[in-house]
Amino acid sequence: MSRILAIDHGSKRIGIALSDPLRIFAKPFATLPNTGFKKFLAQLKEIIVKQDVALIVLGMPWAIDGSKTPKTLEVEAFGLKLQKQLDTEVVFWDERYSSSEADEALKTIGLSWKAGKSTRDAMAATMILKSYLENHESN
Repeated sequence: MSRILAIDHGSKRIGIALSDPLRIFAKPFATLPNTGFKKFLAQLKEIIVKQDVALIVLGMPWAIDGSKTPKTLEVEAFGLKLQKQLDTEVVFWDERYSSSEADEALKTIGLSWKAGKSTRDAMAATMILKSYLENHESN
């Protein structure tokens, strides 16, 4: 089977997580600087090929009440651009609380917020992917 890739889109950094080929586990893969769509797209295409990715799960930052925020609209536009540029399917997934879950996971392994800052975004993508996998066990 091919892998699922999750993205935690941030204004400064973009976190990437990958599933295992059986789509059971989610693990942090990379944190990339957000230096523009074109550069990110080139990096993402390379990851898709090298890691045999068949599906991309993009974390959507909905407001607590489920409404759209300016950040939601920004990520939604980013996702629509990805959908137009890639042959790989892109789905949107609720990412509420993924950053706080990532912080808790980093604390669990003994990293402070400051020490874990470089891996926080990839860990948040991991939480997004973990949630997706738990809700799509039949994949």
